[in-house]
Amino acid sequence: MTTDLTNSQRKALREIISYVRREQLAPGAHLPEWTLAKLIGTSRSPVKIALECLVGVGFMRYDRNRGYHLEGEIDSLPSEVLDLLGEGDDPMYLRLAEARFDGLLPDSVTEADLVRLLNATRSEVSKALGRAQSEGWVEKEVGYGWRFLPMIDSLEAYDDMYSLRIAIEPAGILSPKFRPDLEELQMLRQEQMSILNGGYKTMTSIDRFESNARLHETIAKWSGNRFSLQTLRRLDQMRRLVEYRQARHELPRQELAQEHIHILDAISQGDNLYAASLMRQHIEDARRKKAVSKVFEHPIKSDHPASG
Repeated sequence: MTTDLTNSQRKALREIISYVRREQLAPGAHLPEWTLAKLIGTSRSPVKIALECLVGVGFMRYDRNRGYHLEGEIDSLPSEVLDLLGEGDDPMYLRLAEARFDGLLPDSVTEADLVRLLNATRSEVSKALGRAQSEGWVEKEVGYGWRFLPMIDSLEAYDDMYSLRIAIEPAGILSPKFRPDLEELQMLRQEQMSILNGGYKTMTSIDRFESNARLHETIAKWSGNRFSLQTLRRLDQMRRLVEYRQARHELPRQELAQEHIHILDAISQGDNLYAASLMRQHIEDARRKKAVSKVFEHPIKSDHPASG
């Protein structure tokens, strides 16, 4: 059934399941179409198709007068749906990134070059370039050309990225303007507790990466420094790209979630000095683990971004 879905419908299905997992919704929970469409940032049409698909596999139920309600558990989803959860939402974007990482593309190219080199349509190439431009690793040249910009393409570059994070994230917590939003803090803690208590077993690697990025970017937002948040978001965009290359391997997901909870608890208690210290150690540990990984020895995988 999922093979008949369009890309937008498949994305809606993934986002719906991620939302259910993130909010720890129990069977019987109501999921209005318009609410899901707003959360996902799409129209109601792909959401409705995705919901109907989930009704078909027993995960949702539909009542004409009451709408859609959660029926089953995530770990009861059939394998075809679970496989879909790990998919990347833009295969052409991943092919473009892989070709660049593997040195198959020159520093400057035209869309016509990419159409030929990637055996793709101009529409597919244009869409992939637009996303790459928004994520900061390609820019438009005068005329019809595109130029690739520096990216995280080596362990040295990765180390530079972690050095910058160590410089800005703990400092943000120590800023006099640091003001945590207690409602957001509670939501972040709830999500990390869910991961700690077994949620990591059914989360895709993409889910884990997004959860991690959401926590770090939210804490950066509390610093009140717009440039810190802007910088961290750009780093996460670039990190998403390179970590598509990482082969599947087991990381201490519960340990990472516990570290996140300790940081949030220190912030909640107003001990910003301790929270900053924990954040620094957390990033240093991720930096050390990445240094011994083999992220640059594997082809891009659309379902394997990691957290850190």
